[in-house]
Amino acid sequence: MKLNKSNVTHLPEKKGIERKWWLIDASDLVLGRLATKVSGILRGKDHPYYTPFFDCGDFVIVINAKKVKLTGGKEEQKLYYRHSGYRGGLKEISYQHMMATHPERIVLHAVKGMLPKNKLSYKLLTKLKVYPDDKHRHAAQKPELLKI
Repeated sequence: MKLNKSNVTHLPEKKGIERKWWLIDASDLVLGRLATKVSGILRGKDHPYYTPFFDCGDFVIVINAKKVKLTGGKEEQKLYYRHSGYRGGLKEISYQHMMATHPERIVLHAVKGMLPKNKLSYKLLTKLKVYPDDKHRHAAQKPELLKI
């Protein structure tokens, strides 16, 4: 079979991709809907040159992570798990305790769960910046406000 330009898949070049910075205010947003939107932006699904195995997404800054909401009775029921690696080393933390100590980890955990489970997800998570209040240190990048 002879290859010509009509049957070759186009792949974007790394240096040809222009990455934007987006600012999302998470106050009074539902956690799952916020995480879905953020994961799509991180992967680049809103670009015409989206490729599933290629990092072509933008940077995302999420502020006011401590004001994110959960629906139903999940605020009392939701638990976060981690394991130390030793026998009997399973730790569980409630949503209220996590919100009181590290509210940015709640958004990070939700977005991580919506990304593919491979090496690409670690690279995508480095483009996500989450802050518990409205102060962030990325003013030099001139992020654009994204309404959800």
